[in-house]
Amino acid sequence: ADAFFSKRPFVKKVQSTGLEFISRLRDDSVLMYKFTGDRTGKKGAPKKFDGLVDAYNFNPNQFSLDLSNEEITIYSLVVYSKAFKMDIKLAIAIFYKHGRETARKLYFSTDLKQAGEKIVRYYQARFQIEFLYRDAKQFTGLNNCQGRSKNKLDFHFNAALTAVNLAKQDWLATKGKVDKPFSMSDYKTMYNNTLMLERFMCRFAINPNTAKNQKIVKELLDYGKIAS
Repeated sequence: ADAFFSKRPFVKKVQSTGLEFISRLRDDSVLMYKFTGDRTGKKGAPKKFDGLVDAYNFNPNQFSLDLSNEEITIYSLVVYSKAFKMDIKLAIAIFYKHGRETARKLYFSTDLKQAGEKIVRYYQARFQIEFLYRDAKQFTGLNNCQGRSKNKLDFHFNAALTAVNLAKQDWLATKGKVDKPFSMSDYKTMYNNTLMLERFMCRFAINPNTAKNQKIVKELLDYGKIAS
């Protein structure tokens, strides 16, 4: 989920359903190293923590190095979160551009066995959900239903989102042939052109299957698409 939902009540609610939670932490989050040393045998409660985690000044030897390349380095460790009052799997991601560090972000998972690389990758993949809803709102009428019953709304929302997914599936099938990013606007333009051309061909008895017309039809179907 988005970093906005990195709050104890929400995290606990997700865990109560049997799911694990992955998100991003605030840069000033209070995190503490787990004490792994031997007990002293002295009176009192045993030591639980071993100092605060500073994302900009931490000992890499205490962390696991999960990924390192020219663009990103990821370290991970099980730490204690003061805000969540529980142990979490922390992933510190250091981003680079042209060999220089540009940013550091703190990601986490409630699954203590989750690899740091997957934590970061899953969180970044989450943003694809935003594109799905954006395209459905702009191009497939997600917000335009006038129904009020639960069944009608359910059908409309599923139809709008499915239309986007079908377009994306078609794009994935032709991605190797045409190296262009996915554009729902292009798909809507293409199908509007298709509807219009079929109308003209039907009215004027034009045969679209001749060699000459096939080339023209192909050009007209792409008319108005975003330039590559």
